[in-house]
Amino acid sequence: MDSKKLTRRILIALVAGAAAGIALTFAPESFFEPLDKYVLDPIGQIFINLIMMLVVPLVFVSIVLGTAGLGDPKKLGKIGVSAVAFFLTTTAIAISLGLGLGYLIQPGSTGIFDTSNAEYSADEAPPIMETLINIVPENPIEALASGEMLQIIAFAIFIGVALAFLSDKTKGIYNLFEQANEILNWLITVIMRFAPYGAFALIASAIGDAGLNALGSMLSYMLTVIAGLLLHALIIYSLAIWLIGCGNPITFFKVFFPAMVVGFSTSSSNAALPVAMKTAQEKLGVKKAVSSFVQPLGATINMDGTAIMQAVATVFISQVYDIPLTFMDLLMVVLIATLASVGTAGVPGVGLVMLAMVLGQVGLPVEGIALIIGIDRLLDMLRTSLNIAGDATCAYIISERGKRNEKKTQNA
Repeated sequence: MDSKKLTRRILIALVAGAAAGIALTFAPESFFEPLDKYVLDPIGQIFINLIMMLVVPLVFVSIVLGTAGLGDPKKLGKIGVSAVAFFLTTTAIAISLGLGLGYLIQPGSTGIFDTSNAEYSADEAPPIMETLINIVPENPIEALASGEMLQIIAFAIFIGVALAFLSDKTKGIYNLFEQANEILNWLITVIMRFAPYGAFALIASAIGDAGLNALGSMLSYMLTVIAGLLLHALIIYSLAIWLIGCGNPITFFKVFFPAMVVGFSTSSSNAALPVAMKTAQEKLGVKKAVSSFVQPLGATINMDGTAIMQAVATVFISQVYDIPLTFMDLLMVVLIATLASVGTAGVPGVGLVMLAMVLGQVGLPVEGIALIIGIDRLLDMLRTSLNIAGDATCAYIISERGKRNEKKTQNA
């Protein structure tokens, strides 16, 4: 199916799903709950499961091929350092932008919020050092089975480097990986035919579950987060594409928009990864070796959209509970949220775990998360779109800079 036609179908499905979700908010719970349980939720989950089914094999195969294709380990290290530096820098900028908008708009001061019954049980986030140590897997098969992305990436890099060094001796294995990649890309194309149905079910379920009352009372908070996401894409990413990548931001976002729609539908950077990589390679001209390494890495450590949400939510909760934050508290938010993005799984709702850790560090009540949890799924959809756009931006910039350096070398 043509990508433009598929994008139109998904957008129509999202609009129809949003309308259905709004209509369901007026329906009695006795009607919505069984409809959501037996129709909407199963359809949405089956669609996400179909894509997630391919994520681990695709990441593993793509990074092995990408690493082997780069050949020189020094080149791989240079790309890795550039990618991590880009992701951490943009994450810090995103958090600062979110804090600034939070104090400018003051979403926690524009309404009356009942905090007496606010409760939230936070899952404990792993320590940063433990995450770094666990990058190298003790059992790579177990890492593949459990979907530990950083460990899968590390193992795949080792295999790719070995294939590059052994060259002709392992030509058969390399061909096998290429054939596996063809199979996975074909499966992605087939699964995406079901995307409109999954998109309809997911958005209808999210809006119907949140309810109009929650949406109305949290409107100021929602608009603040959305403003941050838009500004980050239109200013930070656009400037990076234009100034560093020497590309046209309008063309970039126009071409990458279908992948962002999938990210919006699934609320998962990992689930959107197959489509995002395919779009970057085939439509944006990103080198396959660069895309295969940078985008899976970005799906794991690049959380700019989540960072904006955390910053706005932190300011929002401090305003609701009337607990002022000092300048040192704000610096701590930037530092902790930036470091916490490393190794965080790209799955729905993970931002709330990271937010709980940030709130605990600056002395704000974790229970305040209960105020935003009702509409978090909707915002999760939007920030996932930004996250995968950031992954593609980084891959595009590194690829274009590599092309320019190759031309300079040839002309020298």
